[in-house]
Amino acid sequence: MNGEESLLQTISSYLDQGRDLAMGWATSPAAWSQFALLIVAWGAAALATRKIVPRIEAWVRPRTEGAGLLGALLRLALRFVPMVLPLLAYGFTAVGEAFTRQVFGSGAVIAFGKRLFLFFAARLFVAHVLADPFLRLLGRYVLIPVAALNALGLLAPVSAWLESLTVEMGNITFSVMALLRGLIAGSLLFWLGSWSNRQSADYIKAQEELRPATRELAAKAAEVVIFGAAFLLLLNIMGIDLTTIALLGGALGVGIGLGLQQIAANFISGIILLIEGQTTVGDYVELDGGEAGTIVKMTARACILETFDGRWIVVPNEHFITTRVVNYSDQGSANRYEAPFSVSYETDIDRLPAIIERAVGELPFVLKAPDAPDCELRAFGESSVDFAVEYWVNGIDDGRNKYQSQVLFAIWRALKAERIEMPYPRRVVEMRGAQG
Repeated sequence: MNGEESLLQTISSYLDQGRDLAMGWATSPAAWSQFALLIVAWGAAALATRKIVPRIEAWVRPRTEGAGLLGALLRLALRFVPMVLPLLAYGFTAVGEAFTRQVFGSGAVIAFGKRLFLFFAARLFVAHVLADPFLRLLGRYVLIPVAALNALGLLAPVSAWLESLTVEMGNITFSVMALLRGLIAGSLLFWLGSWSNRQSADYIKAQEELRPATRELAAKAAEVVIFGAAFLLLLNIMGIDLTTIALLGGALGVGIGLGLQQIAANFISGIILLIEGQTTVGDYVELDGGEAGTIVKMTARACILETFDGRWIVVPNEHFITTRVVNYSDQGSANRYEAPFSVSYETDIDRLPAIIERAVGELPFVLKAPDAPDCELRAFGESSVDFAVEYWVNGIDDGRNKYQSQVLFAIWRALKAERIEMPYPRRVVEMRGAQG
């Protein structure tokens, strides 16, 4: 309750001072002269803006259509054009301030006008320059209020009051001002870190001469370096000595040892996978647990597999290290498959391999190397002779439907063309007469 009364008394005191200041300006010839100078400075800035801005736009706008860094910088510069008027007014006022102080011995009104012009510039900066939603939100609720307090001359008193309020966290004591400063700086640093991480990842992944695993490892290393540097810089801004977080580091180590060992194991396993390069993005893999699919993304904790039916499976990295993994390589590698079929016992099986090998070999996706199609006798069944044809293709069979279906169709058509029967199960039933 005492704190609220103290705050109300402080606000009342500032209001009284503001009222007295306004009355003093209203009755002072020097203040009126300074008001007139502010109006002249604003008018001169408006006239200069009317002359300068069209020339700037005429020179810059045609060049913004070009791609690359220069075009991006020029497009960014165009967003600053609305700020020319208040910034010119600020500059003209600063020139006249020295003259006013020499003539009248006072420049309070001029100083207030300069701060007011900066407030207008801050509003235009947030409205026209900041395009990112997060930065615009930060500008609306941080930059503009700070500029308003500065314009009213209350920035220093409010900062001192926030500095006097403290928050204790164990052995560490923070002022509310330090917490706010750290929150704002942290938001900016980690936004900048996210932006830098995206840019560096895009640049690294565009280097096609590097192996996919090397690109992923470089991207992860850049991410760790960027956010690690942002965290250390934030601690420095908040004035925290690194030795004071030694206890926190020890507690974190115990936490990893007790409850976070799986996360740590997956993180280390991810680094091993990226370094070894045995499995990488684009590979089709099958794990002992039954998970199978194409690796579409590798993160610090898990690999994401995309199945043939479009589902995504998140598999922890540790499974790729501790279990058996079948890697069918990427979609462009050669893989061997086989298609089983059967014929009747009346078939001349000596000529069958040539018929089937020729029919399967004519399919456009079947490879001649490393081996041409090979028809093999597998078994003598109860009612059929069982064969299988082995063939090589580029890529992975889509659930044994992408290639094998067409191969079976080719086998069917070839057998029909040669009038070779594909048998169905037969049973011999013996009827015994009744015993008299």
